[in-house]
Amino acid sequence: MTEAAGRAAVVTGGTRGIGLAIASELVSRGVDVVAAGRTSSGFDAARAAVGVVGARGRVAGEAARVGRFECVAMDVRDYAQVERALAEAADLVGGIDILVNNASAISLTGTLETPVKRFDLMFDVNLRGTWLASRACLPHLLKAENPHILVLSPPLNLEPRWLAPHPAYTTSKYGMSLCMLGLAEEFRERGVAVNALWPRTVIATAAIDLLPDVDPAACRRPEIVADAAHWILTRPSRDVSGNFYIDEAVLAQAGVTDFDRYAVDPERELLMDLFVD
Repeated sequence: MTEAAGRAAVVTGGTRGIGLAIASELVSRGVDVVAAGRTSSGFDAARAAVGVVGARGRVAGEAARVGRFECVAMDVRDYAQVERALAEAADLVGGIDILVNNASAISLTGTLETPVKRFDLMFDVNLRGTWLASRACLPHLLKAENPHILVLSPPLNLEPRWLAPHPAYTTSKYGMSLCMLGLAEEFRERGVAVNALWPRTVIATAAIDLLPDVDPAACRRPEIVADAAHWILTRPSRDVSGNFYIDEAVLAQAGVTDFDRYAVDPERELLMDLFVD
């Protein structure tokens, strides 16, 4: 295991939801984080949320270095903007050791119910955005001591039941997973770890408003994904690459036994996430 403190990370879609939880966890562990959001409208709220973590400034009860938290505006669909924003991010925190590809668009609709504009949005943000951000960060990652790319995408479960209800969304997310596999193998010999992480259960974020009949009380909080991400990102990069991680399994491997603390309501039966059997 390598130390997190002193490293620098970029989190796309990092100003809310799971992305903000990952950014907050990394900051609390001493990582300097740049959160990339499509617009600056959520920056103040994100800074306030991460400031609560920073004010604690303690890990395992001991004084610890708290990382910096910066924000940049970046629409992952715009190639020129991605290049500029990630160059700015590297300047802000002195390089890039970690990229978390979290930005995503969702529409759980069938083919006839999915507007072409929504199809384009999902592929532009999910697949193309992941590739663009990875491409822009790789020159920095190749200089890092323990470089990681983490993609928030699912295991490649090709059972038709995961494709039929929302083919456009599923194939866009599987595109992210295929991008991960390709990058992992392409840069394996150069020491860049590229992995995917997906939650076992539905996570209580604003995105559940887009899921039919989901009760937030039957979900887990984003912190479970953040804790799993931290564990992955502190592995030696040459030892772990090309893996499809599930948050609960990662934390069980890390020795976590109490998962009730992540539940919105520990008394409720949890809802399993998409693509997880």
